[in-house]
Amino acid sequence: MQAQAHFDSSYSWARLGISILIATIGNVGMWAVVVVLPAVQAEFGVERGDASLAYTMTMVGFAVGNVLFGRYIDRRGIAVPVAIASVANGAGFILAGMAQSIWLFALVQGVLIGIGTAINFGPLLADVSHWFWKRRGLAVAAAASGNYLAGAVWPPVMNYFLADAGWRATYIGIGIFIVATIVPLSLLLRRPRPAETMQADGTTNGPPLKQIAMSKNALLALLFVSGVGCCVAMAMPQVHIVAYCVDLGYGVARGSEMLSIMLAAGIVSRLASGVLADKIGGIATVLVGSVGQALSLLLFIPFDGLVSLYVVSLVFGLVQGGIVPGYAIIVREYLPAKVAGERVGIVIMATIIGMALGGWMSGFIYDLTGSYAAAFINGIGWNLLNIAAILLIVLKTRGRKRLAAVAA
Repeated sequence: MQAQAHFDSSYSWARLGISILIATIGNVGMWAVVVVLPAVQAEFGVERGDASLAYTMTMVGFAVGNVLFGRYIDRRGIAVPVAIASVANGAGFILAGMAQSIWLFALVQGVLIGIGTAINFGPLLADVSHWFWKRRGLAVAAAASGNYLAGAVWPPVMNYFLADAGWRATYIGIGIFIVATIVPLSLLLRRPRPAETMQADGTTNGPPLKQIAMSKNALLALLFVSGVGCCVAMAMPQVHIVAYCVDLGYGVARGSEMLSIMLAAGIVSRLASGVLADKIGGIATVLVGSVGQALSLLLFIPFDGLVSLYVVSLVFGLVQGGIVPGYAIIVREYLPAKVAGERVGIVIMATIIGMALGGWMSGFIYDLTGSYAAAFINGIGWNLLNIAAILLIVLKTRGRKRLAAVAA
């Protein structure tokens, strides 16, 4: 029991609280570009697809950063990379606020803001997972909620400053705030992960790894495919809801409010999914969320009235919030702790690739058709690919249990 004393301890919960605060501040990098998308498009005089490239570049940098930082924290811990990444993130906002072309704006979004923001998601989830056992699902989901808290808090805050100061001054102010807050907070994460949790074979003193009738690399590949599919679908409303509302004549403010509602509901969904994952496991939880997401996307097509969109945005947030943190839980259920940071980073990278591809693809389809209806249908198709990959993992896990029963 002494070797397991760090699991679910008071320090574990305190560390989780610090991680959520860091994630809420630092993950502004994922959502700020969504809010300023119409203003940036108008100032630089480009089409919706070209303007969406800035979001895509942000997600590409975010994806790469999740893997790079994930590998590092497996060996060195998370405090130092959090501090370094926050400086890069803050500098990115300041430079993006000074950009004189859409291409320079997109480049800075990818290289500095995207990579700098990455530390606040996959690597942070992996770090939190090492401090919990019985409540690991809830803890990981809570840490992931920092991303949605950022999405719920930052758009209305930005909208307030955008009205008076414009998007450039707002960006520069965000950059300064990130550095001033996250660097001091990173010092509170210096305690190393207890060495006694790590065994020679890479497992922990916590719950045993689940078995599956496929190789670990095949499992990782299926999770990668599933992550891409779910997030191409997820990107349609999350990336384009503000622009969609502008097209319908409801304005930027209404679209920002819908995004905030969507992500606030996602927080509830993530916490509920974390509790559910502690009871039924990560795979089943992701499957439930994926089916719910596909059904909710259908609702966006016929219901485009102002009140209807508020309701559908709420429904969408309530059903899909637990999908992405569910992947981190699955990695910890099936794969050794010594590679948790890297493998969580790879799977999170897949989800971000999906968000990047979906964000760009939806804008491109809009430019081709002049409507978002086809983009919603495209998202549903990718969602079905995600569900198919998860169902295969479920079948292979049950197949392994049947084989074990026969052998016994």
